[in-house]
Formats: sequence, structure tokens, C-alpha cells
Amino acid sequence: MADSRFFTRKGPFSLAQLAQAAHATLERAEGGAETLISDVAPLERAGPEEISFLDNVKYVEAFRGSRAGACFVRPKFAAAAPAGMALLVTPEPYAGYALIARMFYPPGFTPHISPRATIAESAAIGARCRIEAGAWIGEGVVMGDDCFVGANATISHAIIGHRAMIHPGAHIGQDGFGFAPSPSGIIKVPQLGRVMIGNDVEIGAGTCIDRGAGPDTVIGDFCKIDNLVQIGHNCVLGTGVIIAGQAGLSGSTRVDDFAMLGGQVGFAGHTTVGKGAKVAARSGIMHDIPPGETWGGAPAIPIRQFHRQTAAIARLAKKGEEA
Repeated sequence: MADSRFFTRKGPFSLAQLAQAAHATLERAEGGAETLISDVAPLERAGPEEISFLDNVKYVEAFRGSRAGACFVRPKFAAAAPAGMALLVTPEPYAGYALIARMFYPPGFTPHISPRATIAESAAIGARCRIEAGAWIGEGVVMGDDCFVGANATISHAIIGHRAMIHPGAHIGQDGFGFAPSPSGIIKVPQLGRVMIGNDVEIGAGTCIDRGAGPDTVIGDFCKIDNLVQIGHNCVLGTGVIIAGQAGLSGSTRVDDFAMLGGQVGFAGHTTVGKGAKVAARSGIMHDIPPGETWGGAPAIPIRQFHRQTAAIARLAKKGEEA
């Protein structure tokens, strides 16, 4: 059970309600579809009135021994369920769990404006936004409805859609890293673009997104960006891009719809990751990656080729040890 000092729980909900909300098929509900579930919990800690999920084969043994009253599970693992456990069968157990966890713990907050807050008359902030202590929003910024801005975040030169979640310490809209070498020294190039952020975007703590140099930096709808990510000027992210922590995108990088970047991935500038492509953690991207492919390594290459090279190096090292 989540700590009630920080989280407010709703419910209980019936198995039928949960199955319908998660688009799952209810099976083995021995107490009936109207059996009530009071909370969500991990497999190891869940009790008879709680629901959990199995999404990874590594946890099948924990699933077999779980006391959870119900569990989201893929069809192929249903037979491993212990007696008495109701099953919500779905091809995507984790997504199903996420949907019902939001039922028990819906996002939201009580509207309140601190008497110490300073709000400019020209502020263009949408309805029901939450802006925490120490956050700074610059002149001309536009923010849609239901946005969250965490403590000590800074935002300038940005147009932001609805339901954005900007975590503490994120910095958006600062000038990009643009300099022109000359015989007389290094000349700073004015950064005259903006940061355009779509709807339902999440930006992690400590992440920095530079404004464009002339064209805009663009973050598409439903992008999810982890903590401590750097996104340089003129980068363009399509819809639903996922970027794990400590990745760094050099200027004018393009990442197309639904691509996924692992942690600490680094980019040379002016490269493109195609639609639906995946990049393994700690890879170095020097060339464009075609749509739908998975690459890894530094410099990154197609993942099967990378694994073959890794295995070959391991064999050579073993022969060297035996020599």
C-alpha cells in the first residue's frame, strides 16, 4: 500500500470494473466478477484484496508463490497462477496495470495560489496548472491546461501544450550551443528559435532542452524524456519518442515517431533515428538509423552485428588467456 501521507487512494473496485478499464479478459474469478479489490501491490507483497502484474519471465516463481487476489498476466503464463488467484489476461500486463493503478491513485491536486507567488498580468498559463516553489516561467511562454512544473524548473522561449509534466530542476528554452570560430575569436551565434512542446509530454528532473537557433526545437505529443537528458538546439522528436536517462542529443538530431533511446546514448549532430527504431544503452550514433531497426555499440551498428562482434572479441580474449 502506498504511503497515505503522499498518495490518496480511491476504490475499492470490482474485478469486472478493473478488467473493463484495462481491456483484459477476466478468468478464474472464483468469488465472482463483483469481488472487490482494494489496492495495487508488487507480487511479493500483494495480499488477497490486492492486484499485481507479471510482465517478465524472471518473476514467474514470484508469481507462483504470490498471495495476490488478482493479477494481470499474459496468456502463456496463466497456467502458472496459484490457486485462488483471479487473472486479468492481456497481451500487455504492464499497460493494464498502469491503467488500473491510475484508477486507484488518480493524478490531481487541490488548486491553490500561494500569497507569496508573483504572477505577471501577461502570463499565458492554462487552467488547472500546478507550478511549484522556485519555478520560473519567462516572458512570452504559453502553457496549456493541466500542466505541472516542478520546483526550481525554468522555462523560457517555449510554447507548451496540454498536460505537460515538467519535473523539478528541468531547464527549457535556454540558448543553444551555437558558436562560430573566426580569426578574431569565437563568436556567439544568436539563438532565435523556440522550444515547441506538444500534448502529454513528460520531461524528467534535471533535463535540459535548448531552444532552436532559427528553426525551433520540437518535442512531439506523448514524448517521455527521463532525468538528466540533454536535447540540443534544432532537435526534432516525433510522436511518442522515449528517451532514457543521461542520453545526449547533439544539435539538429531527428528522432522519428515511437523510437526508443536507451540510457547514455550519445549522438553526433545532424543524424536521424527512423520511425520505431530502438537504440541500445550507451550507444554512440554516428550515422542515420533506418526505421524499425535496433542498433547498439559505439559507433552504433545493427544489433545482431554488434552481438556477433562482442562474441568474437570474447572468443579472442579467451584464446589469449589460454595461450
